[in-house]
Amino acid sequence: MENETGLEQVDPDVGNIFEKLDTWIDGFFKLLPNIGLALVLLVVFWILGRVIGGLIRRSARNRDRSNLGDVGGSLVRWTITIIGIMLAVTIVAPSVTPADLFASLGIGSVAIGFAFKDILQNMLAGILILLRQPFEVGDQIVSGGHEGTVEKIETRATLIRTYDGRRVVIPNADIYTDAVVVNTAFDKRRSQYDIMIGCGDDWDKARKIMEETAAGIEGVLSDPAPETIPWDMAMDGNTIRLRWWTQPERAEVVHVYGRVIQQVYQALDEAGIDMPYPTRVVLFHDQTDADDGDRSKQREGWPASPGGNPEPRRIADALRTRAAESS
Repeated sequence: MENETGLEQVDPDVGNIFEKLDTWIDGFFKLLPNIGLALVLLVVFWILGRVIGGLIRRSARNRDRSNLGDVGGSLVRWTITIIGIMLAVTIVAPSVTPADLFASLGIGSVAIGFAFKDILQNMLAGILILLRQPFEVGDQIVSGGHEGTVEKIETRATLIRTYDGRRVVIPNADIYTDAVVVNTAFDKRRSQYDIMIGCGDDWDKARKIMEETAAGIEGVLSDPAPETIPWDMAMDGNTIRLRWWTQPERAEVVHVYGRVIQQVYQALDEAGIDMPYPTRVVLFHDQTDADDGDRSKQREGWPASPGGNPEPRRIADALRTRAAESS
């Protein structure tokens, strides 16, 4: 049918729209049993995932691996839940087979892997850290320039508390690929300090005083006992390295270190052992001197003239002479 403008007029088919809606409603009611069964199956798998995840967490806590239990329990719970969702979809839509779902899941996993590469990398590194356990919660570590006590190991990052009361979040991939120093991996830790004595002092006497003093300090372990090693001979004096062992915790190491330095210094000083400081000689050149530039009258510390070094003069004498000339 054409209108006055010559264009063909399209009449809306209202009956067809209602027919479509009626078909959809009939299909929905036909699928209601399947939807109910799918929901029941989904709830069963969700409960099953929580129960199995809880068992994994409980078993890990009994073995003192609570962090691994939290991660493993979460992964198992979500895996079982995803399987339940896939089975529920096949019940609601019988034309969709599990093979189709797994095929689409494989393609989707590749896309997700590229999109969330860093997140998945940190997650895998976190799982490997929890499995291999190079360090545990409570250990004191150094990683990436940060040092502190491990608070928690998560799937994405490891949380450490620094000694000055700050929290540092380090991605697990960085910890797994970089070097990590675990200060509390063993029950003992060695410290050392170099002490310089005078060139004329007795090595054996000084070493004996250092070892006996260190052995009597609170916090210094007796096994291994403190030891000293002659370490260097320099222009200013001879160096002896003192080494001792303590508990590995940072607070213990630092406090014992301070006590050792203080008490060893006092013991050496009371015994008359010289602890020299570097000695330097500084020569001042007065450029306002009338003889400045006359190489035949250069003072000490300057290149000698062909006739030899002149008699050294003191600055005090030069000031007195200038004061007399000005008066």
